Parts: sequence; C-alpha cells; structure tokens
Amino acid sequence: MPADTDDLTAPRYGASLASLTTSVLASLGVAGEADALGLPPVRRACVLLVDGMGWEALRANRRHAPFLAGLLETGSPISAGCPTTTATSLTTVGTGRPPGRHGVVGYQVAVPGTERVLNQLRWGAPDIVPENWQPHTTAYERAERAGVRTAYIAAGAYRGSGLSRASARGGRYVGADSITDLAVRAGEALEGDDRVYAFVYHSDLDSLGHVHGVDSPHWRTHLGYVDRLAERIADSLPPDAALYITADHGMVDTAPGTRIDIESEPAFNAGVRLRAGEPRARHIYTRDGAAADVAAAWRELLDDRALVLTRAEASDRGLFGDVEDAVRPRIGDVLVLARANTVLVAPEAERTVSGLIGHHGSLTADELRVPLLRVGTVA
Repeated sequence: MPADTDDLTAPRYGASLASLTTSVLASLGVAGEADALGLPPVRRACVLLVDGMGWEALRANRRHAPFLAGLLETGSPISAGCPTTTATSLTTVGTGRPPGRHGVVGYQVAVPGTERVLNQLRWGAPDIVPENWQPHTTAYERAERAGVRTAYIAAGAYRGSGLSRASARGGRYVGADSITDLAVRAGEALEGDDRVYAFVYHSDLDSLGHVHGVDSPHWRTHLGYVDRLAERIADSLPPDAALYITADHGMVDTAPGTRIDIESEPAFNAGVRLRAGEPRARHIYTRDGAAADVAAAWRELLDDRALVLTRAEASDRGLFGDVEDAVRPRIGDVLVLARANTVLVAPEAERTVSGLIGHHGSLTADELRVPLLRVGTVA
C-alpha cells in the first residue's frame, strides 16, 4: 500500500491526472474507460492544463485569479504522479496511465543497457523512437477510434517533438503561441464537431516560477493572465460541453542555503554510475551490487533533508503505480526525493537548472496536489 512519510505523500492514482483523463473519455462515451471521478456525460470536453499551477499556490493567491477562485469552492485537489515533473505528468494525462506503465518516469532517466541519460522533456535522442519508448495507446488515439474528434492545443514549437509523439500522438495538433491563440483555438475546436475532446496546454506560469519563484510578482501577475484564459475558454463553451482546469505539478521556492552540491562532494559519487532526474527528484544509477551501499550513504549524508529509497522500496510504496517490466530499469537504483525546500544540484553538469529559484519533482503537497476545477458540469 502507498505510504506517507512525514511531509512527503505517495500519489493517489485513484484520483489523479491519470483518472481525470479516463473519466473525461468515459464522459464522452468512449467505451472501456474508467470513470473514477464520476463525471457527467457531455458531448464536448476541454481540459486546460496550466504548467506549474499547484493547488496550494492557487489557493494562496486566489485574489490574483478571481475567476479560478470562484471555482475553488466546488473544486478539489487531485494528485500528480511521481515524480512531479512536466514530462511525466503530460504523459500521464496523455495516456490515462500512471508513470510505472507509460514509462516516462522523470525529467531525465538512464537508457537501460547504456551509459546514456535521456532528457524526456527535450528528447534530443533521434535513435530512441518515442512510439517504442512509450508504446501504449494515447487518450487521443482511443478517442478518435470511438468517433470523438480531438485537438491538442499548445505552442507550435512542441509539434512533432519526442515528448509530443510519446504522450499525445493520434490527435490533431493545433499550434497556439499566445494566450489569445489558446483561447481562440480552444473555442474553435469545441464548436467544430459533434463530439470533441480538446486539450489545452499553457507553460509560461511554470517558466516564471522557475526563474522568479512562486512567491514573486511575476508569478502572481501571470496567474492573472491564466485566470483570464480560463474565463475566456469557459465563456466559449457550447451548452453541451464541460471545461476541466488542472495542472501538471506545483512548485517550491528555494534559496542558496537550501542547495546541496551532489556533484563535487566525493561521498555522493562513491558507487554511482549515472545521475539523472532533477534537483528535487534524483534517479541514481549505481555500479553493480552497490545500490544498498549508495542508498545507505546518501541517507547518512542527507539526514532528514531527503527521502532515500531503493528502486524496490519505491515500487513497494506504489510511488509510480504498477511498474511494468520494461519500465523498471529506467527508475534509478536509488531514488532521492527532497524534503522541504532542499535541492540536490549539480552546478557544472546542470548549470542553468541548478541556479533556478522554483523547483518541483518531489512529493510535498505543494508539488503533488493539483487543482481539478470544473465549468459546465454539476459539481
């Protein structure tokens, strides 16, 4: 059974981004999809996913987002998966499956049987075919087969990317490079066919959180723009449609004093073959037979600043959901999840990422809990 550990909470996959997807498809009449959230039947559904808009941060900043604030009373938090990072969450939403099944189990992971690390957000590995790396059908493929017209509405730069092919293939990609474009294209998609599933993705709030922090005027100001985007899409809903507003993860702010350099300290490198993941959620791949020793060393070095688990312990706790055999070796031999606002940085190998203020990836409430807000349905 999943277990909580202090301020870290195991994902609740029964009420998560994965179950949101299957529930939305079920509400559109797609056979074989589990309606875990009990959504009412509709002819057209839109999911607006705002990158980095965690439940806790949204509640704390509700006065900057009056439209979204008005939906909080009938809304509720649901769970992202592990780790709480964009590549993992977009694939969870895109497939309706937990990370242990779809296999995109982090920002960066080792390619099994090699000494390579794959960045699953940017891909950058033309020899790794996304459709093979993530072979399960997507929500868009299943919807289209059931006669539901789909649209994936996001920045044009993501069209045809490795992550888009892994997580969102099978639907009609609609490029939209501004908040105005997103709202207009969403309205057009919802009007276009008898049954429609439209997915709208907006990334700028996350980018501002990384650079300036969630507790910044930049983040709060842009939350106001996101609020207007959500309101405009809601205003464009046909009578037989529903809008669901969510996020891929939340974020925590860090400071120089909360950063631990795991790159230059020799004790962090003993027995380590590859280091992947990101500063709040590290996948550590060890030399043969060294996993237990590495886990013990990192526990001693980090004390109460991170939860250190072996791959087996992470699987036993259900952190990734059910883990398929092909996915298992992608998970680090040791998984390190930061507590509070600790970050585990590699200043030379990851210079830009190491200097950011806002981070995510771990399983604090600020990162794991994302909103599920509804328009056009009975709450």
